[in-house]
Parts: sequence; structure tokens; C-alpha cells
Amino acid sequence: MAERGVEVSALPAEVREQLAELDLELSEGDITQKGYEKKRAKLLAPYIIQAQNRNLLAVYCFDANCLSFSFPFFLSLSLSLSLDIHTEAVQAALAKHKEEKMALPMPTKRRSTYVQSPIDNCTPPDSSSSSDDEGGVSGESGEQQQSPDSWMNSSIHGSSTSSSSASSTMSHGESRPPQAPQPQSQQQLPPQYPPPPHSHSQPSALPEWCACLCIYMCVCLSVSPPHLPGPGPGLGVPVSSRVSTKIQQLLNTLKRPKRPPLSEFFMDDQEEIVEVPRPDPNTPKPEGRQIIPVKGEPLGVVSNWPPALQAALTRWGATQGKSPALTALDITGKPLYTLTYGKLWSRSVKLAYTLLNKLGTKNEQILKPGDRVALVYPNSDPGMFWVAFYGCLLAEVIPVPIEVPLSRKDAGSSQIGFLLGSCGVSLALTSEICLKGLPKTPTGEILQFKGWPRLKWVITDSKYLTKPSKDWQPHIPTANTDTAYIEYKASKEGTVMGVAVSKVAMLTHCQALTQACNYCEGETLVNVLDFKKDMGLWHGVLTSVMNRIHTISVPYAVMKACPLSWVQRVHIHKARIALVKCRDLHWAMMAHREQRDISLASLRMLIVADGANPWSVSSCDAFLNVFQAHGLKPEVICPCATSPEAMTVAIRRFPGAPLPARAILSMTGLSHGVIRVNTEDKNSALTVQDVGHVMPGALMCIVKPDGPPMLCKTDEIGEIVVNSRAGGTMYYGLSGVTKNTFEVIPVNASGAPIGEIPFVRSGLLGFVGPGSLIFVVGKNEGLLTVSGRRHNADDLVATALAVEPVKTVYRGRIAVFSVTVFYDERIVIVAEQRPDASEEDSFQWMSRVLQAIDSIHQVGLYCLALVPANTLPKTPLGGIHISETKQLFLEGSLHPCNILMCPHTCVTNMPKPRQKQPVGVGPASIMVGNLVAGKRIAQAAGRDLGMIEDQDLVRKHQFLTEALQWRAQTDPDHVLYVLLNAKGVAVCTATCVQLHKRAEKIAAALMERSGINTGENVVLLYPPGIDLIAAFYGCLYAGCIPVTVRPPHPQNLSATLPTVRMIIDVSKAACILTTQVLMKILRSKEAAASVNIKTWPIIIDTDDLPRKRPPSIYKPPSAEMIAYLDFSVSTTGMLTGVKISHAAVSALCRSIKLQCELYSSRQIAICLDPYCGLGFVLWCLASVYSGHQSILIPPLELESSLSLWLSTLSQYRIRDTFCSYSVMELCTKGLGGQTEILKTRGLNLSCVRSCVVVAEERPRLALTQSFSKLFKDLGLSSRAVSTAFGSRVNLAICLQVVKQDQTGTTGPDPSTVFVDMKSLRHDRVRLVERGAPQSLPLMESGTILPGVRVIIVNPETRGPLGDSHLGEIWVNSPHTATGYYTIYGEESLQADHFNTKLSFGDPQTLWARTGYLGFIKRTELTDSSGDRHDALFVVGSLDETLELRGLRYHPIDIETSVCRAHRSIGESAVFTWTNLLVVVSELCGSEQDALDLVPLITNVVLEEHHLIVGVVVIVDPGVIPINSRGEKQRMHLRDSFLADQLDPIYVAYNM
Repeated sequence: MAERGVEVSALPAEVREQLAELDLELSEGDITQKGYEKKRAKLLAPYIIQAQNRNLLAVYCFDANCLSFSFPFFLSLSLSLSLDIHTEAVQAALAKHKEEKMALPMPTKRRSTYVQSPIDNCTPPDSSSSSDDEGGVSGESGEQQQSPDSWMNSSIHGSSTSSSSASSTMSHGESRPPQAPQPQSQQQLPPQYPPPPHSHSQPSALPEWCACLCIYMCVCLSVSPPHLPGPGPGLGVPVSSRVSTKIQQLLNTLKRPKRPPLSEFFMDDQEEIVEVPRPDPNTPKPEGRQIIPVKGEPLGVVSNWPPALQAALTRWGATQGKSPALTALDITGKPLYTLTYGKLWSRSVKLAYTLLNKLGTKNEQILKPGDRVALVYPNSDPGMFWVAFYGCLLAEVIPVPIEVPLSRKDAGSSQIGFLLGSCGVSLALTSEICLKGLPKTPTGEILQFKGWPRLKWVITDSKYLTKPSKDWQPHIPTANTDTAYIEYKASKEGTVMGVAVSKVAMLTHCQALTQACNYCEGETLVNVLDFKKDMGLWHGVLTSVMNRIHTISVPYAVMKACPLSWVQRVHIHKARIALVKCRDLHWAMMAHREQRDISLASLRMLIVADGANPWSVSSCDAFLNVFQAHGLKPEVICPCATSPEAMTVAIRRFPGAPLPARAILSMTGLSHGVIRVNTEDKNSALTVQDVGHVMPGALMCIVKPDGPPMLCKTDEIGEIVVNSRAGGTMYYGLSGVTKNTFEVIPVNASGAPIGEIPFVRSGLLGFVGPGSLIFVVGKNEGLLTVSGRRHNADDLVATALAVEPVKTVYRGRIAVFSVTVFYDERIVIVAEQRPDASEEDSFQWMSRVLQAIDSIHQVGLYCLALVPANTLPKTPLGGIHISETKQLFLEGSLHPCNILMCPHTCVTNMPKPRQKQPVGVGPASIMVGNLVAGKRIAQAAGRDLGMIEDQDLVRKHQFLTEALQWRAQTDPDHVLYVLLNAKGVAVCTATCVQLHKRAEKIAAALMERSGINTGENVVLLYPPGIDLIAAFYGCLYAGCIPVTVRPPHPQNLSATLPTVRMIIDVSKAACILTTQVLMKILRSKEAAASVNIKTWPIIIDTDDLPRKRPPSIYKPPSAEMIAYLDFSVSTTGMLTGVKISHAAVSALCRSIKLQCELYSSRQIAICLDPYCGLGFVLWCLASVYSGHQSILIPPLELESSLSLWLSTLSQYRIRDTFCSYSVMELCTKGLGGQTEILKTRGLNLSCVRSCVVVAEERPRLALTQSFSKLFKDLGLSSRAVSTAFGSRVNLAICLQVVKQDQTGTTGPDPSTVFVDMKSLRHDRVRLVERGAPQSLPLMESGTILPGVRVIIVNPETRGPLGDSHLGEIWVNSPHTATGYYTIYGEESLQADHFNTKLSFGDPQTLWARTGYLGFIKRTELTDSSGDRHDALFVVGSLDETLELRGLRYHPIDIETSVCRAHRSIGESAVFTWTNLLVVVSELCGSEQDALDLVPLITNVVLEEHHLIVGVVVIVDPGVIPINSRGEKQRMHLRDSFLADQLDPIYVAYNM
């Protein structure tokens, strides 16, 4: 049969066989008609165009004796076929996704925040491909390219049609592994990812440096997994700039659960934290028999092999002195100099003599044989390195080659210092030029590099060396087990260790390489690798000298300028061997058009140093495809497998070797450590090539990488271990680590050792194929173990690079590593972003990478970050320093410009959500006496208010107005109030009579005005001061009800005036009393822009009232009548006003008087806002009742004079002071570092007996402790700081003061306990020891006031709880508020909060519900009466708690964790919205830190609270609203966020 002029019968037999196989496949339905025609056309093409081409197909099967089943390995079809298929597949995928919209909202970012690094600062076109693979994962485009076969099985078992490859899907039961379950309550999953932009089908249209990316690394992203439905009506919402719209979009994308739901019930007694996924019965398991160690061919004995490597140099230097040893190239790629064997020998001898005899005094030399010296030479100067290395060998000192340090901040610099320290290096050899280039101090000395020991630098240029005397000869012993040299090696964690190689190992390795590579004298070798380590050292410096080979060293700088330089050197010098990496193959391919008249026919070995990497297959194939026409023979390409510890493990060698083998493996099987041929999902396949046979004289086997070194089965992936004389002997100076790597005895399945000979762990993961061929699938360093499955970092890099990085990724620089978060490893991908990449392109690329990795590797990414170009730390040869990048990520110093967190999809081991049990009063709540369920009832009471002996006093003190009148008559000149300004000067004082007369003037003014009647509400709008106090008593004198309101801020009327207006409207005030200045503000044009100023009630300016007395002073008919209204905005954003009766005022004042021991002779200092709560009571009421003097310090004055409060305490010798948390925080942050200055000014706080923090929240223990420690040097007592606690229903429940009598202090100190946070989330209290994991310190909220009773109640059953049980705090006292003022028609709520009863126990007592959760614990301390002290611990507001996953969280706990996450986080606040946890953090540092905070915040909340953050918002300092008491207004913040009013720096939406 003829086709296009080709007679099939005339074709070679193997081509006819392949055509027959194709026909068989077509007849059996294994291939489509289209695929059949394509493959057939490819087979016949060479004969049609009369061009020879390579088209091999090999099928291997394991021996039936080795396995119980057949194990085929397939050789991939020709590259061009794969490319055609892939181009069509990608086009089909693009067409499918073309119409889809982006469903996930893009992050919101300020346009001015991130400025890309200018293109001028970018490195030349080499930086992408320069890595030496030391960091576990290289970040180079050249080395990361992967064949399409990695995902598309184009073997004979797969369809070659574009339609099938573009529409391949995964079914749940087949190739998709089971995922760990996800809680049902998390209705969240990754979105339908945005479509890929149109790919370029013509590689020529791409920039030259990345042409290979699109050609060789396309990945078929055609179809989402079937469980992700297509875009529906809820998707495709156009992304706007409004936060609220974006959150809605996010919610739309998170409504469909991705993972199987968890079981819903949480058992309270279950201690486990994480959900342990059940083992999946379908997980592939190894089925073969135990592997048998593989033995290499015997190492032959050749008569002319030298007894030591130095002897070979001696021989060639004497007999072949003019023979070239090394040719170095200049920056243009032209020969710079040639070092002959004679010169190498003579210079090495001179250096050896100088080292041993000329560095110290005649009697005491610095160096002696066996000492370690560092070799510091640049890659552009191989000649100086050769001389230094062999000079050290001849002097019998141990060379330690390291990279040239460029600056003090070099990536990994301190780790190199660790290496030098562990090796005991104190001397460094370098060249004169290199020494001049080292960074120096201003005095000209070499800079002391971070972590380095002190070094003496020695220049090894010939002019500085001493010629030895004629009778001096270097001592050259026969190779022994002494260390010859130390090669550095970086671990996965970044630690740099020195692998010691003995003299006999060095020689044996050279002999094994000589035998394996069949080296001959006089051959020419082109070396592109780093000559200081690994293959570049072993072949290009050591073995070449042993065999008198001429080495041409092509430095890295030359490759940057001319990527084809090494090919030109092969052509010019007719080199027989070339030593390269995949990156060099790529660069040569890209540049080969520049020069066509080159020939590679002279090459007999093209050794690919990183050929063990799975993604090297495509590089080798593509290079062969291009250069076969230039004489390159297919069998020349020789990939090899090496490691610093085991040295060369295997190398493919010709002639005589079998055809190269390829295996197309299932990625799913690989992730479980099992070898399975991929026959179903072409996208999820990995093609690997063999790396030849074991080295001569070596014994190799495969052991499990974790745990004991147990032998693997034949179909199992494991770590390659080698026994050979040609390998490393130890990690120098690290004996503990050495044993686990260099002295491994493999054991069989029963745990018995297989022998006594030790093996060395190579760090390579692989398996033994048919014919004892070695296959490597990855490295231990790049292993990421997620949920028990293993993934290779290099594979993930290749997948990410395959997703059209042309528009986004800068020169293919991508790093992959894992971080441990919440009991599992999480995968992080960091890439450098092109300077010209748009936000949308970058975000789209990140979204598609997520989809690709999820589809191909079946693993979720935790974080994907893009950083500006050239900002990732680099290895010496320009690759990405992985461990340093990881460290920067964990420290929050990476400074990404785009970030995408995906915790919802990848965190699958969350704790089980709790399902609350039905509420009801069960048998466990039975009450017997004062016991509930076997425990004492959690109740406590302050001491008795007692009876007042003097009945006149009762009458006078029944109403505060009467008390003031009485004091004005009996002690008119006694000073009640002193008001200080910012300078600490008393600007105003008020005696009893002055206050009385001012109140009378105001009362007269109110009574004169028509329309103001007795019992009407009057708003008092004053700055903190005595005017406010006078106006309050003036209202009482006139029979009006005062309502104190904070005045609007003149500079922020738009934000503060509406609140004033709201209180005025809600309270239905008939009049406003204020100052002249504030009256003008209320009627100003600026005010008119915010509120309607025409509808203000009557405004009375009280500054210049006439001296008039009211006709009479009003006396209420009953003490139960309302005295004043207390308005406050709660932390949940609700404005509430409570009614305080005259009886409550008197009871409260009396209670405070007794608790604080207040008398006329006492002075107290108050630094509180005087508008509501206990602050108002202390500011306006307490002094009039008790007669003590109050020194008033407006908190606003502290902004201009931080030390005002503390200076006042010292100046007036104050014993008791009251402040807020905001005042304490201001002093702690502002004065913490100035204690010495304050001390020199004479500030002394030893007089302070009690410093009480007034708040309606849980005591801030960390702040109070910091305050006490900071000002301890100023004499502040450690037990002085305490707290008070009040609520809306009862303004003062607890108040702690330190009391003294003749014997010293009395009464218990505030006690502190540590509770388990996990228990708190379940509404339980479990006390733990200090320092216990998940422990939370809680401080007692103060001593319960006299007359107050407190009980802890279950808020749902309303039954009393036992001691140390968490419940709602209920209070009963004579000073409880009468009820809410602002709620109309809500009698039920009124009764529920103020007049409620227990469901059992004591059903008669009326209680008020505080709305706060807490518990009572009876302590071992005793109070002044000798009884055991009952401590009340406030945990948090019930209204503020967050209900997530069936658990109760307190915002302050999450916020405390967030604030610890990074030094740049100032303040933070959390809230929820439709089951999403939103974290808002204020950024105190530079705006470039903003995106660093996103992963750190997500990490810390997940680790400490087991919650996934939905949205992270980074804002400017001061954005989080805080009220006058220092409490965060979280609901205001929430409303502002949803209304897009925050002007955030960055908003990240976690997926």
C-alpha cells in the first residue's frame, strides 16, 4: 500500500510494526479515527520529506516473578505530536471557558499603595534559570519546564484527539482521591474559576525568554471537576469597587459545599481537636514483593589509575606539562586563558608550600594538615579555584568551597556562617580581584558577615605565593579515610551542612565516573555547571584531572550574555563530553537560530545533571528535536541522579545500554507513594525518564522515606539508599545528624536488618524499573506531605508555570513550599510578578493556578502570593532561595503585591461543629438547699449597706439636691471640685456654696423659660468640667430631668453631630443647656450640612446668666421618681438610655462611699469621660454625697500632655484614682519609654493606693499588668491597679480598692485564674494551670459593692448554675436602673431585663440581666470579715459573642491573637456577616506591609481559635471606632465596612 508516494512495504520493519499496532488499536477502539490518522501521518512524515527523524516506542513489562501483575511502561510519542495535541487541547479548553465571567471578587487595593519595581531594576534574561537546585525547589523557568506528557498521557493507551483530551473529566470513584470531610456549617468552596486568556498557538509571537513556556508547558485546563457546577444566575456578577457587592459575590461562590460534610454532633467530653479523616478503602496500596538490593557492575582495576588524585596531578604536571587542563572564557564567551597541567601543578605546589610554611611565624604556623579552609572564588575564575583546591589537597588541608558573599544581607548568609562554624574554619582563600570586591567597613576591613566566624583572608594570586625550596616536595600519601574536602549542602529548612568526602571516596568516585562514562586521556569536556560543588566539581575538576581531560569552563555570566556559548564551544573544540542542566538546553534552543553552522556530532555524552527531575523529560526531547539536524545523536543524552551525600547514584551510559525508558505514572498513585500506570486521566499523569543504572561498585535499594529504613516493595516509591566507597562519609562536625543519613541499615518487613553494611540516604525518591533501570520522581527536600499524601514541589512549580505565566510571572520565578498550620502542612506558592502585569491578569492567573493544581494534583493551595519582580531572595546563581522565602513569609516580611488565601478549600481537618442540645430544665438542674447538681450555687453578695444612724442624715441625703444644700449651709467653703487643664493648672474650682449658687442660677433660667415644665428632659451639652456639674444640679433644682450628652467634635461634625441629634430626638428634650461656643457650633453652617439645625429645641447659653435665685427648689414627691437619664452607645452599636431614680442615686453613692471609704478629708483624681455610667457618677454625684474632693482631669487633655494624669497623682499625693482603659493605654504606649525622664522630674507614684479602671467589659489583664510593670520604677505598687465593672442595667456592680488599716492593707487582692479557651467556646469553665495550651488568663472584675447580690444563671433555662459554671450575670441591688427609656411598647423586653425571676430556686427575687457572661469562683482568700472571698469573673458581653460552627467566641480573644500576629498590627476588630468571619486590622507600619498581614492573620486565627477567616480588611490607624470608655464599636465598624465607607488599604477575600 502506498501513501503520498511512500510504499509501506518498503518501510523499515519497526515502522511497519508500529503501523500494524496502530491498526490494531483502531480496530479495538483504543484510539479514535482522528488520532489514528495523526499518528500514522507522523510515522510516515520522515519518509515523505526524506528526512531522518527519531520515533521510538518501547514497551517494558516487569518480570512476572517480580510482580503478581503486569506493569507496563510506555515511551512517549514524538514531541511534535504531543505539541500538536496539546495546542488543540488548550484551544478547546479556552473555547469552553471563553464566555465565563470571574465569579470571585478581586481584592480591593488602594491604587497608590503598591508601586511595581521599575523595569530598569530587573535582572538580565538569566535570573530565571540560574539556580543550582540547592533550595529544594528551583525557581527558574529553564529548569521548571515540563513535558505535556506530565499531564496528558499520549502513549498508545490514550486518545490523541483534541476533543478527548480537552474534555477529560474526573469521576469521584476513580482517579479523585477521597478528601477529608468539611463541616456542613461551612457553606463555602472555591469559586468557578475565571477563564484562561487566549493562549498563543504560535510560539514565535511570544517573547524569546519565555517562548518555551507556552510551547512545552501547556496544561489542559479544559473542564472543572464535575462537582463544580457551571456559572448560574448567581455567578458572573460584574466586579465593582463596593465592598458589599464583593461580599455578596463571595457568598454566592461559597454556597455550594466542596467537601463531604462532617458528622454534626460534638460530644462535650471529646478531647480531640482535629477531625481525623477515615482511611479510604480505595487508596492505592503497594502489591509487589519486597525489593532486592540492586548491584552495580564491579569497579574495574586499571593498572594506570593513580593511588591518589594528587598523584595524578603530579604525573600529568611532570609528563604532560603543556597539555591543556582548563580553558576559561571571558564575558563575551571567548577564551580568556588556558591553564596547562604544568602550570596547575607548579602553582598548586607553590600554594601548598605557602599555606604550610609562610602564614605564621617560623615556630608556629597558622595552618597544619587536617585544618579546614574556606575557598571563596567567583564563578568567572575557575583557574584560581583549581589552583586553590589542588593546593589544599597537596598541603593536606581540607578545602571548603563556598559562594562569594555579596552583602551582609545575603540570603542564607547566616547558614553559611553555621557551616563555617561547624567545620571550624578560620582561614579563607580568595583572589585579589575577589577580595577587592568584597563589602568592606568604612575603615577598609572586610565586613563581618552575619553569623560568620572571624576569618583571616589569604590572597592566592601567584605573585603573593612563595616558590618552595628545591628540597621541598608535597607529601602525597595513598588515598585513605581522612577527609579530602567538604562540600556544602542546604537542607529543606535552609540549614547549610558540610558533607565530608574522604580521600579514598574522592578517588573511588573518580574511578567509578571514569568507568561509567568511559573517560579517555586527552578528551575535551565542556562544563556549564558550578565547579565548586556537585557534578561540576566531580567531573569538571576531579575526574578530568585524573584522566588528563581538557575542561572548558563556561561561567554563568557568559551564559547570560550568550546562551548558545556552550554549544559553540562544543563545536569549536570538537568536545566529546558536555556537562549541562536543563536550563542550558532551553537557552540553547531559544538562541540556536542565531547560528546555524554548528555541529554536535563530536559529542559522545551530553550529561544532564538534573535529568533525574521529572520535568527534565521535555527539555531533553525538545533539545534533541532541534539539534538532531546538527549532528546530535539520540543516545548521547545521558541524564543522571546525584546528591551531595551519596554523590553520583546512577547515570545513563552508552553504548551497550538499553533504549531509554519512559514511565507515564498516575499522580494520584505517586501522592500515595505507589507506582501506577496512568490510563484514565491524561491531565493527572507524570512522565519520567530513567537515569540509567547504578554506579560501578555500588549497591542500591529503596527504603521508606519516613520512620525506620524499611525496604520498599517493587511497586512502591521510596528513598534511594546507596552503599559505596564513593560517597560522603559524614556531616562534618554534626555527629548526631550524621548517623541518620550515613549509617543506615535497611530492614525487612519484620524489622530485621538485611545485613551489616551501612547505606547512605541519597535524599532522592524513586523506584527500580525493568532491567534494573533507576527512575527518580523527586527529592526529599521538595516533598510536601499534605493530609498524608506526598506532593513534589517541583511538580507543582511545573503545573503553575504551565498556566500561561507569560502575562504575569516574571521570568518563570516561582517558589513552592509548605507551612505547618493547624496540625497539617499547607502549600504556599510565591511568584515574582512582571512589572507590567495588570491586577486583573494577575488575579486571573492565580485563580487558574488554583484550578490546575486542584485538578491535576488533587490538593488545595493554602496561599498564592505575587511579589514584585526581583524581590525574592536569591541563591548565588540567581535561583530562588526557598527556605529564606519561607522565613520571610512566616515573618510577614515578604511584601507581596497580590495575594490569594484559600483556607476554606484546603483546611479539611477542622474540629467538628457543635450542635446545641435542646434547652430545658432537666434532672441535672435539681436544687437542694444551696446546691445545684452537687455544686454550690454560683452567687455572691457585697456587704450590707447598713442603717444610717442619724435620721436627719437620712432625710438630708434622701435626694442629692438636699445633700448639696446641706453642705452649702454647713461647710460652704469646702472645695468639692478642682478642674485641671493640660498644664496641670487648676483652671476652675467649686466649693459647696459656689456649686449651690451656680445651680440656682441655672434653675432660675429654666423656670423663667416658658415651655419648660417640671419633669421634662433637658440635654446637658458641655465639655468635661464644673459647668456640666452645675447644670446637672440646676436641672434637679428646677425639677427637670438632666440628660448628659457628649458635645460634637468641632473638627468632625459630620460624624459626631448626628449622634447628639439622635439622643436629643429620642429623649424628647425640651431644652439644651450648653456653652456659648457650643451654641454657635450647633447653629453653624457646618452643622447644617449634617443635621436640620432649624428644629433644635430651646438652646440656653449658661455662660453669662444673671444672678437670680429660683422661687423654690424642687423636691420630688417620691424617691422612686427619675433623677436623670443615662444614655450610652453599646459596643454592639445600640443607643440605649436607662432611667435612674433618686433612690438608686442615693444607694449607689452610699455604696461607693462605703467601698472606697470616702470622707470630706479625702481627695480622689478622676480621669474619665463624665457622660454616662460610673464615670458620670464619680464625676458629678459622688463628691456631693460623700463630701470628698474630686480632682477632675478631662481625658482629652492627655492628648496634648501625656503625663498630666500621673503628674497630678504625684503632685497632689492622691491615694485613689479612677481612669478608663483608653487613658491607661495612652500612658502605657506614650510614656512607657520615658520612666527615667519622669523619675528625674520627681514624679512619684508611691502614694497611690488604688488605681481603678472603670469599664463595662472583661478586665484587660495584659494592659493592667503592663501598666503596673512600666511604672513600678516610679513607685507604683504592684497591687494598686484594679478594675470596676458595671453594665447598662446597673452602673456599678464591682469596684476594687485596696484598703488599709493600722496593720497595713486589708482585704483580698484581685485574683487571677486560667481557663481553657476550648471549654469557654462550649459555655463551660475549666480551670487549667498557667502556661497550659489554649489557656486564657482572667482577672477578677473587682469586689462586689455593698448592697449588691450577683447570681450566675443559664441564659436559656434561667436556672441558677453551680460554682465555676459559665452563665449570664444577674444582679439585684437598690441602685439598679428602673428601666429602658428608649424602648416604646416593649414591655416584655423591659420586664425581661429589669424585673426577671429565676425559673427555679428562688422565684420571688427580682433580678436585672446584665447581658454579660461570667462565673463566680470561691477562692481561698478571706475578706475583711474573715469569710472566704467569692470572686466574680466577667468573660464578655452576650450580645457581642460570635456564634460560629455551633460554638461561642468572644471577639476580644480573636482580636488579641490577631494583634500578636505582626508588629505592624496596631488594633483589630472582628465581626461576622452571614457566617463569614471578618477581621479588620489597623496597619501601623508601612503600607507595603499590608498584604503580609493577610496570611499571618489567617494563620493565627486558624491555629488558636480553629476558625477560618472569610475576609481580612487592612485599614489606617484610627479607623476602628472606640468609645470614650476605650471599647470598640464593632457594629459601627461592620456597618461602615458593608457600606464601603472604610477606605481600606487592602481587602482580601479568603476562599
